Amino acid sequence: MQRNDNRLRTALLALGTLVGILLLPSLSLAEASDPLPSWNEGPAKTAIIEFVKATTDPANPKFVSPEARIATFDQDGTTWIEQPMYAQVMYCLDRVPALTEKKPELKSIEPFKTVLSGDREAMAKLPKEDLMKILAATLSGMTVEAFNAEVKTWIEAAKHPRFNRLYTDLTYQPMLEVMRLFRDNGYKTYFVTGGGQDFVRVYAERVYGVPPEQVVGSAGATEFGYDEHGKPVLTKVPKLLLNDDKAGKPEGIHFVVGRRPVAAFGNSIGDREMLEYTQAGGGARLMLLVHHDDAEREYAYGPQSKVGTFTDALMDEAKSNGWIVVSMKNDCKRIFAFDQ
Repeated sequence: MQRNDNRLRTALLALGTLVGILLLPSLSLAEASDPLPSWNEGPAKTAIIEFVKATTDPANPKFVSPEARIATFDQDGTTWIEQPMYAQVMYCLDRVPALTEKKPELKSIEPFKTVLSGDREAMAKLPKEDLMKILAATLSGMTVEAFNAEVKTWIEAAKHPRFNRLYTDLTYQPMLEVMRLFRDNGYKTYFVTGGGQDFVRVYAERVYGVPPEQVVGSAGATEFGYDEHGKPVLTKVPKLLLNDDKAGKPEGIHFVVGRRPVAAFGNSIGDREMLEYTQAGGGARLMLLVHHDDAEREYAYGPQSKVGTFTDALMDEAKSNGWIVVSMKNDCKRIFAFDQ
């Protein structure tokens, strides 16, 4: 009888342990053997892990209260690929044929004429002013629901010209792990991106685990009205409310988030002010820039690139201020989830 009691007790203990494991929502920093498995060992990985550990330990002088744990991430070039052109610009270029079918008068007008020609080299040379005309025309004139549906259809099918993979497959695995590490330890992760706020909100939760209300981006205006059935709708109009780039990033953070970030992640001159704003707060702070220097696995670009420009002055500022500069070539064990 005693032997059977011992067996029953052992079985119950094992069951209790199994139930406890299953009920854990996620691994905490202390429980995870390696929270950043796609990172090579080095100062960058160590600094990220130690920062999270220190700011979430009540006994540590660098402890950050749960309500203040805000981490902001740029998207293009920081958490997914941005070369040779931003994904949203590619979306807008792909929308031009449908737009000109509805508005035939645009077919003979630049820059729409160049886009319709299919000449990628000519499109790459379009000045910023022409690209803005294309963005304004393709990102407005429809209800919010119609826009969301169009973006969802595109993002689930469009493929990158070099990798021939969905853009959502070209997220940076090391940065996804950082976002998860922060969230697993009580941080709210926000996107603060120069990309369109409505555009990113369509897929941010599915791809990154960032809900729509935690996406701060360049925002266009909407107008309230009624459709032909009398249903209230919001229609996107060609009016820019917030250019969420450079100084617009801390302005957008204040407007939407209402708290200064404790940690900020970027990759270019467009993120400089966000990192400066983050560092200006008191207490523990972490600022990080992703440096694209791996032409074989991704791209290598810096001061001369029109997309994701990383100037020598930005590198000097990063070194002077103690910001972490991540070398994709040296710090990333793998860049994409499909890398071996």
